[in-house]
Amino acid sequence: MEEKKDNKQLNIELPEEVAEGTYANLAVIAHSHTEFVLDFIRIVPNVPKAKVKSRVILTPQHAKRMLRALNENIRRYEEQFGTIQEANAPNIPPSAFNTPKAEA
Repeated sequence: MEEKKDNKQLNIELPEEVAEGTYANLAVIAHSHTEFVLDFIRIVPNVPKAKVKSRVILTPQHAKRMLRALNENIRRYEEQFGTIQEANAPNIPPSAFNTPKAEA
């Protein structure tokens, strides 16, 4: 007897306004025992105020899968284009962010 595989397909819709993306040049990550909160921020030179442009909340399991996927994609990128050179990150004290701690 042949076993049937369930070939369900997930259709993902990408609305135009989301497809345009949001530029961020800083990420702040907080976590609790139930979630990871990623705040993506845009810092503009000579402007003393920065704004959170997007917030993504993940379960710990999804955060770990995202880390693995990001590592794999960076590995592939560097194989194709060479090593990514890291610039010195600006020294921004944590107190500069008025981001509340993640809570469940």
